[in-house]
Amino acid sequence: MPVLNNLLGLQKTIISIKSQTFSNYEVWIIDGKSSKETQEYLEHLEAPFFYQSEKDKGIYDAMNKGIAFSNGEWLYFLGAGDELYHESVLENCFLNRTLESVNLIAGNIVYVGNKTPFIYSKNKMTKNPSWSNDMWIRNGLHHQGTFYKKVLFLNTKYPLKYKTLSDYWLNLILYKQNEKCFIIESTIAKCNSDGVSKSGNWNLYKEEVNLKTDLTSLLLKPIFYIVAFTKFLSRKIVND
Repeated sequence: MPVLNNLLGLQKTIISIKSQTFSNYEVWIIDGKSSKETQEYLEHLEAPFFYQSEKDKGIYDAMNKGIAFSNGEWLYFLGAGDELYHESVLENCFLNRTLESVNLIAGNIVYVGNKTPFIYSKNKMTKNPSWSNDMWIRNGLHHQGTFYKKVLFLNTKYPLKYKTLSDYWLNLILYKQNEKCFIIESTIAKCNSDGVSKSGNWNLYKEEVNLKTDLTSLLLKPIFYIVAFTKFLSRKIVND
């Protein structure tokens, strides 16, 4: 869980984790050297909550550090302020399921906040997972709605060159590798729609074009540009 000077959000997320009926987990909080109040709160946390506090190079640097510290078979990434949807989320995902041949588990997430995520109506702030060729149009897996087997990160980490969409890059890599994703009809988390990746500015879409081009061919860049610009305009229409 990356955090930087968001004590109230951090506390809200930890409360939602502590309320889970499933308790076989550990939580690593990677703090980017927050203020004194956040530091004091972190110091009083007890196992299975652990933390590291030092300057980092952004959200994905913090997530890579959390991966390195983790000991579990499955990894899950929450941001400070996000909440698990209900107290049985983890139990529903992992108890009484055969998951040996699956490396990803994905469910729905619900957005809360003031901004409208791309092409979602203002009345339905929900994102349903998708694991298909549509991944090349939009990111079909939201990282707060997805569990990753740690083995996936043995040779792959979040690249820091993508400041906002490195999770999309990872999902496209895994899709290209034909990793099996088990989609469940359940809501995993409530997430803030006011985050950086939901800002809708053009720089976000330029990053999307670049990461898709890096994973394919320069010849496809015009197509990715057209898709990105269409999404950019559609978002403006929805929000306006």
